[in-house]
Amino acid sequence: MADGTKAVVDTSAADASANEAALAAAIDELEGGKTAPAGAADAPSADASTASADAPSTDASTADGQDAPAEPDEEASSGEETSEITAPLSAREIAAELAAGSGSPRKKDTPAPEPAPTGRRPTDPQPTIDPRDTATLPRTLPAPMRHSGDMIGHRYRLEECISQTETFSSWRAVDEKLRRAVGVHLMASGHQRARKVLAAAKSAALLGDPRFVQVLDAVQEGELVYVVREWLPHASDLARLIANGPMEPHEAYQMVRQVSDAVAAAHRRGQAHLRLTPRCVLRTDSGQYRINGIAVDAALRGLPADESAEDAQRADTRAIGALLFAALTHRWPYPEDRYDLQGLPKGLQNAAPDQVRAGVHKGLSELAARALFDHPPHHAEPITTPEELVRAIAQLPRIRQPEPELPAFPTPPRHNTHALPTAPNPTRVADPAVAPLPASSRPTASRRTRRRLRRVVKATAWTVALGAIGVASWQFVDNLRNTGPVITSPEQSISSTAPSAHPTTHAPVPLTIKNAQSYNPMGDSPEGKDSLGKAFDGDVNTAWTTNWYNDQFGPKPPSLKSGTGLMIDLGSPQSVSSVNVQFLGEHTAELRVPNAAAAASPMDAKPDSFTVLARKTGANADFTLDSPVTTRYLLIWLTALPKDGDGRFQGKVAEVRVSG
Repeated sequence: MADGTKAVVDTSAADASANEAALAAAIDELEGGKTAPAGAADAPSADASTASADAPSTDASTADGQDAPAEPDEEASSGEETSEITAPLSAREIAAELAAGSGSPRKKDTPAPEPAPTGRRPTDPQPTIDPRDTATLPRTLPAPMRHSGDMIGHRYRLEECISQTETFSSWRAVDEKLRRAVGVHLMASGHQRARKVLAAAKSAALLGDPRFVQVLDAVQEGELVYVVREWLPHASDLARLIANGPMEPHEAYQMVRQVSDAVAAAHRRGQAHLRLTPRCVLRTDSGQYRINGIAVDAALRGLPADESAEDAQRADTRAIGALLFAALTHRWPYPEDRYDLQGLPKGLQNAAPDQVRAGVHKGLSELAARALFDHPPHHAEPITTPEELVRAIAQLPRIRQPEPELPAFPTPPRHNTHALPTAPNPTRVADPAVAPLPASSRPTASRRTRRRLRRVVKATAWTVALGAIGVASWQFVDNLRNTGPVITSPEQSISSTAPSAHPTTHAPVPLTIKNAQSYNPMGDSPEGKDSLGKAFDGDVNTAWTTNWYNDQFGPKPPSLKSGTGLMIDLGSPQSVSSVNVQFLGEHTAELRVPNAAAAASPMDAKPDSFTVLARKTGANADFTLDSPVTTRYLLIWLTALPKDGDGRFQGKVAEVRVSG
């Protein structure tokens, strides 16, 4: 307007007729350029003037000349965000635009709304999410933030964070109820992997094999999922054991044998590890190897758990081959560096361990290559399952344990008759064992040899002389007691005192077996209790027999066990040098003795509380020990039984003989 006031369009019901006329005129002009009636064109202007005079202004100015912001109407604006975007211009606004000479009506000037995600309007109903649908759960939900001292489940107090990833964290904690150390994995319950982690933990807890680290608890509590496992404070993982160099052949053999036996037993019960690394294999104080994280580690890291049984067996077998390869060579058998080990160059990707490092045991090298590679060197047959790996290990020649190193004792200083160099201090003479002799006074090799020979001859002469003197003295005393003269010759004296060049060896002495019992670590009823005496009755035609089994290692889950045994009682601790066991049929058996903790009550001890002395396969097992052991109890541990005509397995021990 000319006076500077702003026109306000009144769209009340009193102006309905004027609005309709203005709308018709605007439509005619837009369609064909027709001229609207003069009265119709003037009506909006008159109405507008009247409205501007009667209606209060919404843009009142403040005292200092600034426009005061309008107060929003909460009731009116609550649901109008979408309607303002899609509503057309009113008839009076179209007419006002045409009267202003713009030529075409403009769109209503409204603020741009915030974009709604996925094409939905803010007022549209939001879709519902089924909590059972894991595909809708977030894939990378951050791990829950926890600190030392926090309580989990009103029972576990966090002590130290062992590892932290974007998905989960691992802690050393204390079980406040039982006052023991435990390990805890923490994950957000809304994570996509949470359900799989809980399922894997519960299945691992049902395994019940002492060769695996036990899962103690698995709980979803609010926004948190936590898995509690056994904690072994004095155990060392394989990565730490080989950090400074490769293993000795005997120790590498013990590692791969125990790990393979445990993984094969787990696969027979339908369980797979799927992420067997050097961090998962732990060696305890007693030398036993235990496996951590079966099924749970793979679920925590999102590895597929729905693989076929053949793929899972091949994956775990290849992982055991990688462990043995690293233990023998101190190198990781893949290009990348892992677990503080250097990876292999590309040219050695399919090389056996003895081709990577000199001095590697030939049998163990071939075993690692067959388990690790699909096409082993020298056209060897690959090993694809843990069960095949166990059989291949049993066929290896015996690997002896290295002799323990004797402690180094200080060598006493030897007297040297050669001239010594003049010392700076005339009152102090240098030690001949420390101070070097001058080059002119050092004896040559021939002179040293002659000197050693002279010393040996002198020592022998003194020994003979002392012996002759002793014999002569004894004969002189005897002569005083008797009247007749006694004549002795030097030759007789010498021959009577000369030591024997070949000391006599003691023949093995049979030891008496006092009793025998059926050893059953799973707590079932004793096996063959009526025929226990037949195992040591001296008759090879009678035998102690086990129960019938449907496979090599007992009935199907959940009561599957890794073996069964016969406990031999000698009555008291005896020195044992050999044990001979005769079977009816081909068996695989181990000779074990209880360690110090299990010696008091061996029938209640677990199989890993025994030390394995030897392992044999066949119908006649001859366990000859390198050095005798002192023990009261001997365990004949059967791990493979013969099959009869009906396809069932049963062990038969015909005779046990123990020698000391």
